[in-house]
Amino acid sequence: MKRKGVGVSLPVTVVMLVIGFIYFSTVFTFIDRWFSLTSSPGIANAAAFTALALMCVYNYSIAIFRDPGRVPLNYMPDVEDPESPVHEIKRKGGDLRYCQKCSHFKPPRAHHCRICKRCVLRMDHHCIWINNCVGHTNYKVFFVFVVYAVTACVYSLVLLVGSLTVELQDEDEEMGSYLRTIYVLSAFLLIPLSIALGVLLGWHIYLILQNKTTIEYHEGVRAMWLAEKGGQLYKHPYDIGAFENLTLILGPNILSWLCPTSRHIGSGVRFRTAFDSVPVSSETKP
Repeated sequence: MKRKGVGVSLPVTVVMLVIGFIYFSTVFTFIDRWFSLTSSPGIANAAAFTALALMCVYNYSIAIFRDPGRVPLNYMPDVEDPESPVHEIKRKGGDLRYCQKCSHFKPPRAHHCRICKRCVLRMDHHCIWINNCVGHTNYKVFFVFVVYAVTACVYSLVLLVGSLTVELQDEDEEMGSYLRTIYVLSAFLLIPLSIALGVLLGWHIYLILQNKTTIEYHEGVRAMWLAEKGGQLYKHPYDIGAFENLTLILGPNILSWLCPTSRHIGSGVRFRTAFDSVPVSSETKP
């Protein structure tokens, strides 16, 4: 599902320009200088990096244009449904969560985005770099994009360092100045990008293994503090085990984990919980 009113923002334009610069500098400078694009190693590395770049652009585009998840117009929570043992309630008053701005009840894990001006299913955060929310339907593709982006940055950085070890005899002064500019700009981009994206990837791997969103992590910190203060233990209700959590996000087929598939994600208004096997109704505060 594509979202309406998609516009190209400045951050998205910057990301696309950076991707383009890194691709052309890697293929036509680092690989060509180290291996030569006419050699077998050069062609192999150029093909591998091109495939990585295409996967980055493809997943990035889907993350931008795919609607992160809309609350169904006919959604109504059923507190007596034995299939839904967890019902999220407001911290104040204990009522079922209701969005005054959208005029409808909020499904579990849904939150209102003040930038998108609507509720988003299983909202993780609003990302300015994709000009979209990261939510139920595009979370996996956002994560897969980060995986490919980290791999591409590290790969490019290795090629950059390797190409510096090659000294070409026929380089003139003008070409040397041009190459120095390319190398300085590339290093300026690749080093902080590799670190930042690596940290982001590690963070979301942690969230996936815990079956948490960024919002739920921060809410869980407060809930854990309140539970410990009352002499109780807090457990995230959607944590059903590391491997199961992984398959809920990436899919049951390991071979498709790095593909932008999403047929396995469900409706986004009902999620498996640690209480599914327990017939007693439970409530958790967001």
